[in-house]
Amino acid sequence: MSTILDRRITVFRSDLAASHLRGQVEAGAFAEPQPMRVVASSAPVRREPRPDAPLDTEALRGELVQVYERHEGWAWAQLAGDGYVGYLPDDALRAEASAPTHRVAALRTFLYPGPSIKLAPLAALSLGASVTVVAQTGDFAVLADGDHIFLRHLAPLDRPEPDFVAVAERFLGVPYLWGGKTSLGLDCSGLTQLALAAAGIAAPRDSDQLEASVGQPVRFDEALDGLRRGDLVFWKGHVGILTDPDTLLHANGYTMDVHREPLREARDRIRDKSFGAITSIRRL
Repeated sequence: MSTILDRRITVFRSDLAASHLRGQVEAGAFAEPQPMRVVASSAPVRREPRPDAPLDTEALRGELVQVYERHEGWAWAQLAGDGYVGYLPDDALRAEASAPTHRVAALRTFLYPGPSIKLAPLAALSLGASVTVVAQTGDFAVLADGDHIFLRHLAPLDRPEPDFVAVAERFLGVPYLWGGKTSLGLDCSGLTQLALAAAGIAAPRDSDQLEASVGQPVRFDEALDGLRRGDLVFWKGHVGILTDPDTLLHANGYTMDVHREPLREARDRIRDKSFGAITSIRRL
């Protein structure tokens, strides 16, 4: 029951819940989901239906969401990918949007109204966003809605990146943003989830969920010897990625960006000033 009632991944309020929870929870009403896709560059997923509510995560263009309520400009929905539940701006979603064929593989790229870099961009998409390609003209892909995007900034959905660590390294210097999941700002677990997703590895959103489900535990001691590139290092409330046995890459609130630093220095500072001791190290 504790897993069922995890607020982050359970479509449940006292007045409304998902129909599949009937008999498991008490709610004033139950609803069937309406599938919709994110058509904005990204959409905030907030804890409450107001623009100044805490940002829990972000949904990227092309993501499928299951909407349970639409009210006063907000959609109460569950992200199909990682199951996160929250309130998204209703105008960021569309019911009839086409299923994506490609993902953005560059850190960031622009949408144009035509096949020319001299045209004024319409919007910018971040790594991990997905689009529907219907044609190609020169160096540009033509999308289902008529927009154009530089073709070499895309990759087919069925062609994962070979090295998720290399994907994470592309975010070096990107500002830290609690709940963020784009190249304009992201947090520690957002960085990890995005990098794994680019490599075709589905992963949950938050660090405690990642620690409980991704990879296998690695034995470690005070010396932190025997680690490898790609190992995930966890603290209570934080996660980082090893780029080599001695170097940690992480989005963090100390430097306020995606930063690379010696693992043992980071371990000591985090232990003494923020999250305490390392709780586990996991290897994919």
